[in-house]
Amino acid sequence: MLLDDRSARQANIDLDAEPLEATGLVHDYGHGAAPALRGLDVRAGRGEIVGLLGPNGAGKTTAVSIMSTLLSPRQGRLRIFGCDALARPGLVRPLLGIVPQDIALYPSLTARENLTYFASLQGLGGRDLARRVDEALCLTNLADHAQRRAGTFSGGMQRRLNLSAGLVHGPRFVFLDEPTAGVDTQSRNLIMERLLALKADGVSMLYTTHVMEEAQRLCDRVIIMDHGVAVAQGAPGALLSEHACADLGELYLALTGRALRDG
Repeated sequence: MLLDDRSARQANIDLDAEPLEATGLVHDYGHGAAPALRGLDVRAGRGEIVGLLGPNGAGKTTAVSIMSTLLSPRQGRLRIFGCDALARPGLVRPLLGIVPQDIALYPSLTARENLTYFASLQGLGGRDLARRVDEALCLTNLADHAQRRAGTFSGGMQRRLNLSAGLVHGPRFVFLDEPTAGVDTQSRNLIMERLLALKADGVSMLYTTHVMEEAQRLCDRVIIMDHGVAVAQGAPGALLSEHACADLGELYLALTGRALRDG
C-alpha cells in the first residue's frame, strides 16, 4: 500500500535518496524561553526505525513537528528523500505519515468513513481510495468493524484505527508518537508486528516512546534527547556495550537522571 514510484517521480522525488536527514535543528518559542532544540541532527535510512527517546521537555515534540514539516525551525536543514523539505514542504508531505499520540479520529464516523476522509485529504479517490482503505483496515485487523462508529471502539481499537489513518495513503516515512499509549497487550503486540512488517517493505519510521522495551525491540537506532540535544545516539546494542548497561531503561536513567519531569 505504498505510494507508487511513478507518483514520486512525477513529483521529482528521489526514493533512492536518504529518507530523512535533519542537520543542526535549532528552535525556541521566544519570550525568553530556553531553546527547545540546540542543534539536533537526525538521520534515518531506508527501512530503518529510529527511536526518539527523552523525558518530558527534552524537545521531542518540537523535533517531530519540524521533521514532519508542521513547524519551521529557527535554524537548520531538513531533507526528505533528497528534497529540501523546509523550502518545499508541500512536495514531500504526500510521502509522510503521522500517527499522533492523541487519538485523531471522528467518533461519530465509522472506521471506514474516517479512513476514507483521511485518504481523500491526500488526494486519493475512486478505486484507489477504496482499495487503500480496505488495506488499511486489514492491516490493523479492523475489517470486521469497518461499519462501526469509531466512538464505540475500545481504547486498543481506537489506537489501531489511529495507526491506519496515518498509513492509509501509503507513506514512505512515518512519524509515530507513542502509538501504543494506553493499549492492551494484544493491541500493542499487533501494532508492533505491523510496524516491523512495514519496515520489511522499506518504510522508514521515527518512533517516540517512553516504553524502553518497545524501543529495544523495534528500533535499529535510538536517539536519547535531553534539554534539546542528543546525549546518546546509536544502535541499542552498541550503546549498551559502550555504557555498560543491561538494558535501555538503565541507560536512559543513567543519561537523563532519575528526577521527575512534570513539564
